[in-house]
Amino acid sequence: MTTIAALCRLDDIASPGSKGFSLGSGAAAREIFVVRNARGVFAYQNVCPHTWGPLDWVPDQFLSHDKARILCATHGAVFRIEDGHCLYGPCAGKNLTPVAIEVVDGGIFLAEAVGA
Repeated sequence: MTTIAALCRLDDIASPGSKGFSLGSGAAAREIFVVRNARGVFAYQNVCPHTWGPLDWVPDQFLSHDKARILCATHGAVFRIEDGHCLYGPCAGKNLTPVAIEVVDGGIFLAEAVGA
């Protein structure tokens, strides 16, 4: 993969923790979020596969209270951090859309074009 843009430093996200990002502008604009835990760093589009709205009500809060799963604040759908698969809720069985990232020299980088 080729890194496209720096998102943040790895240390900017607690483990476990999450952080949202706004990318691009106009028709190419999109919202993504990055989740970090003991198993790695994962990124997804900030779009619930049930409502097509954002998962967070409060900026940078994408995790359940125990920080073990991704949680949609709109209707309580629960997703696995490692693959974005919905385990519970009205979109059970569906998946969040992954976003390609790379961790290089302590930085988290977008590894795909914004309009991809």
